[in-house]
Amino acid sequence: MPDLKSKPEPQHLSRVGDPHVVLRVVSKFLIPLIALFALYVQFHGDYGPGGGFQAGVILAASVILYALIFGLDAAKAAFPPSWIRIGMTLGVLLYGGTGVVAWFLGGEFLNYSVLAHDPSHGQHYGILVIELGVLVTVTTVMIAIFYAFGSRQPETSEDDW
Repeated sequence: MPDLKSKPEPQHLSRVGDPHVVLRVVSKFLIPLIALFALYVQFHGDYGPGGGFQAGVILAASVILYALIFGLDAAKAAFPPSWIRIGMTLGVLLYGGTGVVAWFLGGEFLNYSVLAHDPSHGQHYGILVIELGVLVTVTTVMIAIFYAFGSRQPETSEDDW
């Protein structure tokens, strides 16, 4: 005879009567705007306050907000730790590689004047690449720190029982 009692659906999977539905909907609207603001801060850092570090922290905050609302596993599915490691490496390589390229072109390390036909254009291109490297590095390191703390298991001892 079949069991007429069905298992209740876990609370976190049930969307009917979800007390956090407004939070989830509003965050789905705000997270892309936060990421867009990070790009604004990144690309207007040449002309005003901002740059790679500030934009990286803002972009990481959007991913952390996603993880806080939808869960760490969902965030790790959207932004896998392997991508985070690649991002940390790529960001440092962009930063250091810009200096090495300038060095190979006959300039000093991180002197961007030799990166283009005109020294002012070279400075502009160099700082864009440097700031992009900082953005990628800061974003991925902040997410990696969050993943490390979020994945920690609480320590229990026999005295806790």
